[in-house]
Amino acid sequence: MSVRTLVKSVQDIMRKDTGVDGDAQRISQLCWMFFLKIIDDQDEALELTRDEYISPIPADMQWRAWAADPEGMTGDELLSFVNESLFPRLKNLRPTAPRARVIRDVFEDAYNFMKSGQLLRQVINKINGVDFNNLTERQHFGDIYEQLLNDLQNAGNAGEYYTPRAVTAFMVQQIDPRPGEILMDPACGTGGFLTCAMRHMRDRHIRLPEHEDLMQRSLRAVEKKPLPHMLCVTNMLLNGVEEPHFVRHDNTLARPLTSWTRDERVDIVLTNPPFGGKEEDGIENNFPTFRTRETADLFLALIIRLLKPGGRAAVVLPDGSLFGEGIKTRLKEHLMAECNLHTIVRLPNSVFKPYASIGTNLLFFEKGSPTTETWFWEHRVPEGQKAYSMTKPIRLDHLAGCADWWGGASREGRVEGPQAWKVSAEEIKARGYNLDIKNPHAEAEDLGDPEHLLAALDEAEAEVARLRAALKAILTEALTR
Repeated sequence: MSVRTLVKSVQDIMRKDTGVDGDAQRISQLCWMFFLKIIDDQDEALELTRDEYISPIPADMQWRAWAADPEGMTGDELLSFVNESLFPRLKNLRPTAPRARVIRDVFEDAYNFMKSGQLLRQVINKINGVDFNNLTERQHFGDIYEQLLNDLQNAGNAGEYYTPRAVTAFMVQQIDPRPGEILMDPACGTGGFLTCAMRHMRDRHIRLPEHEDLMQRSLRAVEKKPLPHMLCVTNMLLNGVEEPHFVRHDNTLARPLTSWTRDERVDIVLTNPPFGGKEEDGIENNFPTFRTRETADLFLALIIRLLKPGGRAAVVLPDGSLFGEGIKTRLKEHLMAECNLHTIVRLPNSVFKPYASIGTNLLFFEKGSPTTETWFWEHRVPEGQKAYSMTKPIRLDHLAGCADWWGGASREGRVEGPQAWKVSAEEIKARGYNLDIKNPHAEAEDLGDPEHLLAALDEAEAEVARLRAALKAILTEALTR
């Protein structure tokens, strides 16, 4: 059975269980079981290669002890073990080593939603079919896991944790992180930027084992919510990280802005901070200069603080951050005074569908010198396609035109054109720091003659009135019989 078929069969079994409600719970349920199976497979490999290695999970709680036997515990016995022994003990695991801390943090807010012990045993037996020590199987499963994360876009509010991989790959590609550079995602979601960054460095810059170690020691990530945190940690394990303790389960905004010291500054920030949401009461007090509860605004202030001199960032922000006033204006003024906001890539509304249908932008900036001019690139949906969708999502090759225009690391040779234009800092200041600047090269859309449009509207309204009267007559006749 292929890994893809296996995962689909597991999801089909879960759909029969009355305790699992919807895609988000199904993926959460899948994740804690995959997590324990991956950890156990890794433990077995480490026990063979390291003489002194001991798994941080107690022997009777290890996957091999209670799950590996297809004829083992089932029904109420299995359900009781999972709910009353496994989860409580892993939630209270002593963090004696980084790997133990990772396990405890993952299970801190995890739950078993399944109510049928028989169906739970069927799922476990299916998962036993994957050998995560087999490199080919692990890589294949990594691709399937990526699709599971993509499926979160249909899982209600869980969609907020997923950024289209073409977008993350493009941002990483243009920032070009290298081993040893401290890279942080302060709102990491399911870890898309981290995995893209690791893949980029392994493809381009890692030549020796010590480079891999240096890369892993230079990663930083924080995620507030338990489901994406669990998904991110599992993602790291699948991508060859033995101890993903750098993925912290915390709220980055819960610290006062001024408490971030020079020693905590980073070389690179890659992130898509949550937007459209509000932080809990009191969080705004951590940002006295930018007192707001709007999440995206607070993260932008934090990112500017986090960067070292010469540090660089790529951040996803909605259109509202570009044209917003008040605190947003002060933030943009602060950004342009502290950093060189050199490029804004404007994306169409459909890039994040179906989770969000609002215009988004990729802001690229470097800390250390003020902005003198900002280049804009307007990304357009491919010709012959009205919008991006689940079946026709944005791909990395769709952004190749922007990458070709970019001008390399030094951004040399940029020219204005149908999709590119630049605006001076003085002009932006004169606009009240409104960065919602339309493409001056775009042809105005012909909306038609106003008189014809009004006539068509009158006809449509008359037709609606006619249909309403006809429906009323039909209902009146039916009710009087």
